[in-house]
Amino acid sequence: MQSCTLEQAVDEVLAQIDGPIRLGLPLGLGKPNRFVNALYQRIKVLPQRELTIYTALSLARPQPRSELEQRFSGPFLRRVYGDHVELDYLTDLRCGDLPGNVRIEEFYLQPGSQLGNPLAQQSYISLNYSHVARDLQRKGVNVIAQLVALDEQRHGYLSLSCNPDITLDLLPGLHERRRAGEPILCIAQPHVDLPYMGGDAELEVQAFDLLLEPVECSALFSTPNLPVNPQDHAIGLHVSSLVRDGGSLQLGIGAMADAVAAALLARQADNTRYRNLLEAMGTLRCHAELIEREGGLESFAQGLYGCSEMFMHGLLALLEAGVIRRMVYPDEHLQRLAEQGGLDAEGRLVGAEPLRQAGIPLLLDGTTLAWLQRHGLLDAELKVEGEQLLLPDGRRLSRDLGDPTTFAALVPHLGEVVGGVLVHGGFFLGPKAFYQRLCELDEGRRRRIGMTAISRINRLYGDESLKRLQRRDARFINSCFVVTLLGASAADQLEDGRVLSGVGGQYDFVAQAHELDGARSILMLRSWREADGDVSSNIRWDYRHATIPRHLRDIVVTEYGIADLRGKSDGEVIVALLQIADSRFQDELIAAAQKAGKLAEDFQLGPAYRQNTPARLLALQAEYPQLFLEYPLGSDFTTEEQDLLRALQWLKSKLRLSEIFELGAAALFDLPDAADYAEHLQRMGLEQPSGLREQLYQKLLLAGLKATAKV
Repeated sequence: MQSCTLEQAVDEVLAQIDGPIRLGLPLGLGKPNRFVNALYQRIKVLPQRELTIYTALSLARPQPRSELEQRFSGPFLRRVYGDHVELDYLTDLRCGDLPGNVRIEEFYLQPGSQLGNPLAQQSYISLNYSHVARDLQRKGVNVIAQLVALDEQRHGYLSLSCNPDITLDLLPGLHERRRAGEPILCIAQPHVDLPYMGGDAELEVQAFDLLLEPVECSALFSTPNLPVNPQDHAIGLHVSSLVRDGGSLQLGIGAMADAVAAALLARQADNTRYRNLLEAMGTLRCHAELIEREGGLESFAQGLYGCSEMFMHGLLALLEAGVIRRMVYPDEHLQRLAEQGGLDAEGRLVGAEPLRQAGIPLLLDGTTLAWLQRHGLLDAELKVEGEQLLLPDGRRLSRDLGDPTTFAALVPHLGEVVGGVLVHGGFFLGPKAFYQRLCELDEGRRRRIGMTAISRINRLYGDESLKRLQRRDARFINSCFVVTLLGASAADQLEDGRVLSGVGGQYDFVAQAHELDGARSILMLRSWREADGDVSSNIRWDYRHATIPRHLRDIVVTEYGIADLRGKSDGEVIVALLQIADSRFQDELIAAAQKAGKLAEDFQLGPAYRQNTPARLLALQAEYPQLFLEYPLGSDFTTEEQDLLRALQWLKSKLRLSEIFELGAAALFDLPDAADYAEHLQRMGLEQPSGLREQLYQKLLLAGLKATAKV
């Protein structure tokens, strides 16, 4: 490992890589932006050198589109992102200024950020997350660079921290290629604020060739929690009833995922009100049998194990609340021992019989004793001598653990099993408070978070028998934006081919749900959307793209209920989805299915499902405000900013903010007094509007504040 400056590292890359530079960067947070910028800027003035960057989720500050959004975002972005270093290549890509000798290939885009960018759309690579490392080796990636964490107590080691995901899968292949004579460079950039994650994420410093100095201290990119609306909360509540105590949890990204976490927290800590709300929503009336068979309503006695490619704020909240507390272990026999109830809450042996049931010999020999000691179950000073077990104090016992006398004498020598993990994650990304909390965790608690390779999480291949034991009753919970009446779903791409984000791990998890005993895939869907004043259904008769094909359909959840589609006929699937569709669109969906001959001409949807309206949810929100919190996991927004964001989102759903001025000063009557919202208007620079444009903006903002005011 050689320490060097940014410029020295760029010199090394240019000197050692003779030909095209193929740079692999981690997804999301783990990019060493200063180094990437230094290399990119050098390549820009060297047209004879070629650079291809392979990555995903290149992050940039949100780009406000309208003047009102700009007025809102400016102070907030400065406060939250501070001196965060932006990616120069991403800025140029957005502006169409990427030089001809540089190419950017991403397999996952910052959601919605590149819809209008032909170059980004043309360079997008559609991949399952679990296949990325394989394809990077095929493409000949010859430089990898990422942020790492250092710990002065762990001399000679570093942590991949937020992004072991692809790096751990890449390193073995890179080493093989290097031994075969290929020039390859691995570059690490320490960051002062990254939490040091141990386990698989910890590597010897020799795994990297260059260590950049000085330690990076600019602000980490953060993703503030966005508001969770009643639609999302209702979805989260339905989903939470399908999670089985003692099972496993994978959870996607976004407001709906936050709503699931909030509902699981309520199920644990506010169970009576939680049950009452599900009763009022009609969930228990319509889905009681499904919930009893697949999930539950009780608080978590055994707890859950988390296994999710993205370790996010909601999972940390569930871990700290004790919802995630089912430990898993890195050895099949240990895992079986835990499954047999052979370990107490501290991870110590409770008796000999569970050992036998887990396939561990009770008659100790050197091999078995060494296994027990290696995993921390027995004191390292115990020895087997001949037919006896020698204790540190010189006593000799039968080496048969089934002998009550032997086991009783061993109780003071029982230790806590090592290597237990409560949640596995491939990468993490979230708000600033999330990073801070990870850093504040004591070392023992942080060891229970196993940041690891994406192949470990997204696939069953490799240690399959162990993974099957760990992932019992798994619930793979992800989101989509369209579901067809025949059960196909779209989560990454529009009908015209433009990519919103990417497939990521969604297909991997849906496939696992169909392979694991007791597992289910749950896709969350807002049943309707509103944009520019137009309201449309997200349940469609057909859609010219599918992320998940209909032969992998399983469970779909909207704010109006649950549709269990597994093993159902097309006709049954259509009916189940009609029952959770918004009632404003049910008739046209029925007509489309009947026209195609997929639904009987005399079909009648039951009256219980004709009440699927937003008004129902708003009434429930008013009755149970404690379970419909707008920011259940906390917020980076001030109180005034929360009000303003709500108003701006309402305005955006009603009309195009970018065309407000051209629309003219529409008649806006019955507005609240500006003095009632003095702080809000001051925050937006509209307390004393100057000219027609600002007067119009003030009126629009007051209209939005009035329409979205909390009662």
